[in-house]
Amino acid sequence: MEEEDAAADPYLPYDGGGDTIPLQEIPRRGSNYAMSNGGGVASSTTHLLDFLEEPIPGVGTYDDFHTIDWVREKCKDRERHRKINSKKKESAWEFTKSLYDAWSGWLVVTLTGLASGALAGLIDIAADWMNDLKEGVCLSAMWFNHEQCCWTSNETTFAERDKCLQWKSWAELILGQAEGPGSYIMNYFMYIYWALSFAFLAVCLVKVFAPYACGSGIPEIKTILSGFIIRGYLGKWTLMIKTITLVLAVASGLSLGKEGPLVHVACCCGNIFSYLFPKYSKNEAKKREVLSAASAAGVSVAFGAPIGGVLFSLEEVSYYFPLKTLWRSFFAALVAAFVLRSINPFGNSRLVLFYVEYHTPWYLFELIPFILLGVFGGLWGAFFIRANIAWCRRRKSTRFGKYPVLEVILVAAITAVVAFPNPYTRQNTSELIKELFTDCGPLESSQLCQYRSQMNGSKAFTDNPNRPAGPGVYSAMWQLCLALIFKIIMTIFTFGLKVPSGLFIPSMAIGAIAGRIVGIAVEQLAYYHHDWFLFKEWCEVGADCITPGLYAMVGAAACLGGVTRMTVSLVVIVFELTGGLEYIVPLMAAVMTSKWVGDAFGREGIYEAHIRLNGYPFLDAKEEFTHTTLAREVMRPRRSDPPLAVLTQDDLTVEELQGVINETSYNGFPVIVSKESQRLVGFALRRDITIAIENARRKQEGIMLNSRVYFTQHAPTLPADSPRPLKLRSILDMSPFTVTDHTPMEIVVDIFRKLGLRQCLVTHNGRLLGIITKKDILRHMAQMANQDPESIMFN
Repeated sequence: MEEEDAAADPYLPYDGGGDTIPLQEIPRRGSNYAMSNGGGVASSTTHLLDFLEEPIPGVGTYDDFHTIDWVREKCKDRERHRKINSKKKESAWEFTKSLYDAWSGWLVVTLTGLASGALAGLIDIAADWMNDLKEGVCLSAMWFNHEQCCWTSNETTFAERDKCLQWKSWAELILGQAEGPGSYIMNYFMYIYWALSFAFLAVCLVKVFAPYACGSGIPEIKTILSGFIIRGYLGKWTLMIKTITLVLAVASGLSLGKEGPLVHVACCCGNIFSYLFPKYSKNEAKKREVLSAASAAGVSVAFGAPIGGVLFSLEEVSYYFPLKTLWRSFFAALVAAFVLRSINPFGNSRLVLFYVEYHTPWYLFELIPFILLGVFGGLWGAFFIRANIAWCRRRKSTRFGKYPVLEVILVAAITAVVAFPNPYTRQNTSELIKELFTDCGPLESSQLCQYRSQMNGSKAFTDNPNRPAGPGVYSAMWQLCLALIFKIIMTIFTFGLKVPSGLFIPSMAIGAIAGRIVGIAVEQLAYYHHDWFLFKEWCEVGADCITPGLYAMVGAAACLGGVTRMTVSLVVIVFELTGGLEYIVPLMAAVMTSKWVGDAFGREGIYEAHIRLNGYPFLDAKEEFTHTTLAREVMRPRRSDPPLAVLTQDDLTVEELQGVINETSYNGFPVIVSKESQRLVGFALRRDITIAIENARRKQEGIMLNSRVYFTQHAPTLPADSPRPLKLRSILDMSPFTVTDHTPMEIVVDIFRKLGLRQCLVTHNGRLLGIITKKDILRHMAQMANQDPESIMFN
C-alpha cells in the first residue's frame, strides 16, 4: 500500500471520526499526524501506545488456527525498515545493526539449506541401511548396508555382485542354510517382522510425541504459507520425530516416499532458524518468505533438483512469492544440494539413487505412446484423488479412524505379506524406479535385460540392439503387471496414514512400471514389425530405436503430474534427475496430457483435495470464481441473523466492552461513530482489545469497570468524578478494507486472494452494513458448488 505524506494532504479523515473536518484542524496537524495503516502501526514520530512509552506485548500477534493479516504485517515491516534506515547514520553500532538486518535474510536461508541438506543425507543413509536390515545383516560391519558390505569383498562375481560372504541373510544366520523352502520361509517371516516393527515404532512415536509429524505435510505447508497459523506444526519436536519416523516408515516397505515429507522437514528448519532473527520471528509475513525458500531447499535435496525446487515452491506451495524470495529460494536450494552432494549418501556422486543418462535420440512416432502414457497418468491421478479422498473421509467419519496404530499395522502387514514374493515389490521403491529407468547395457544383470541373442539363442546380451525378448523379460513383464496393481491399491490406502508419507515416489513408481511395460511392448513391436510404415522410416535394421527406460521416465512424470497437477516444475525436476535436455519435449507432452485428462475429471490436485478435506481456510489462486453474486448476498449479518456486533468510538465502558467480548466469539469488531450514524471509524481485533485491557489494568492506575473506553485522538468530555478513561486508539486499524454492498463477489474474492485479507467491511453510502470474512467466502464457494458448507470448514 502506498504511503502518503500526511502533512501534504489536508483532506485526510478527521481524527475524531465525525462527519466533517473542522477547518481549524487542518493547519494544526503538521508532521506528527499519522493515519494508522493496518492496525497498530503509527508513524515513527508517534508512540504505538499513548498511555505507555513502549508497545503492548502481545498486540499484533495471532492465536492458533487464525489467519494472519498480510497488510498489517507488511506495514509493520516497512515501519521497522524505515526506523533502521533513519538511525543507521547516527553511529557505527546502528550502521552495523542495519547491515546485520540486511544480511539476516541470506543468513537464515543459508542455515536452512545447510540443515536441510544434512538431514536429507542422514535420512537417505539411515533408510537404506534399515531397508536392507529386513533381508539380512553385514557381519564385518553392522552399520553397512548390503551394497557397502560387498564393496570390499573379493568373492563377488559380476553376475552375482550382491552376494558375498560378509553379508548374511536371516535364514543363513538363524538356520544356517541359504537355499531351500525353509530358508525362504524364514526370510519371509523376518521381512514381515521387521516391516511391522518399523511401522509400529513409527506410528507410536508420531502418536505420542508429535501428531503433526504424520502425512506428507505439503497441504498444511501450502495453508501455512497462505497465512494460516498452526502452532507446533513446524516446531522442533515435529522436526525431530518426523526425521526419525520418516526413516522408519520408508524402511517398513509401506507404499510411500520420503520426498514430500522432506519439504516439511526443510520448512521446520526454516521456521526454527527464523526465530534467531527478530526481523522474521516477530513478523509472520516475513517468516513465510523464509518458509518458501525452505520448501525449495526441501525439493532440491529430495530430487537433487535445485532449479526444480525453486519452481516447485513458486508453482505449487507459495502464496506470496516476491522476486527477493525467488533469489533466496535459489540460494537455499543451492546450499542444500551442495551439502547433500558433499555427504554423497548413495555413493554414486549423485544426489539421488535413480539418476540415469540416455544416449539414444527419440523419434517423432514415439510421441504417440508418450501421449498415451500421459492419458494413463491423468486417469490414474483422477482415480487416485477420488479413491484416496473417499477413504480418508471414511476414516474421519467412522470408528476406524480412532485406531491409527491398528490401521498402520494392518496396512504394513498386508503390504509386507503381498510384497515379499514379487522381487519388484520387495525392493525399495527408489531402487525399483532406478531399475526401471536404467537402460539395458552389457553391464546390466536385471531380468528386464535378459534378451535373446540372435546368434545362439542364449540369454546373453549382445551388441545388436534390435533384439527379441527372452523368457526373463516375459516373466519380468508379468511380475511388473502384478506390481502395478499392487502399488495402485496399496498407495490409495497408505497416503493419509498416521506416519510420514510422501506421494512422489509411489506415483513415480506406478508411472515407471506402466512406462517400462509400454516401452518393452513398443520395442518388441519395432523388432517383429520393422517393415511397418511407422518404424520403416526411423528404425533401420540393426539400429537402436526404442529405449524402454525413457518410457519409464515419461510414465513416472505423467503419473506424478496426474496426481499433483504440477507442470513446469515437474518437467524441470525430471530432466534434472536424468540430465537429459533432449527429452524435454516428450516429458512436456506427457505432463500436459496428464494434466488435461486429470482436469477433465476435476481441477483439484491431491494437495488441494486434502486441504479441502481438512477444511483449512485456503483460497486457491488457481480456482476461478465464476458466479454473479454481490457482496451484500454473502456478508453477515443476514436478514435472519442478530445485528452486527459493533463498538462505538467513545460511548462504551470497560464493563460493556468486556460484555461484548464475552457474549460473542468474533475475532474482531468494527468501530463506528455512534449507533445512530453508523459511520465507520476503523476495526479492532478481539485479541488486541483483551490484551490492551489486561495490560492497562496492570500498568495504569485508576482503570475501573466503569472507565470510559475511547478510540478517538482526544478524550471525550467526562464528569469530574468519573474514573480515568482508557484510550485504545493505538490498537485500532483506521484503514480497514471496505467494499460497497454492490461490489461483485468475484472482485471481493480477488481482493482476498491478492492481498491476503482476513476480513472486509461492507458499507452503503459510507454507513456500515456488514462484514465478509475469509470463512464466509469459503462457505459461499462451497454452497455455489452444491456442497455442505459446514462439512468443509476447519473445526
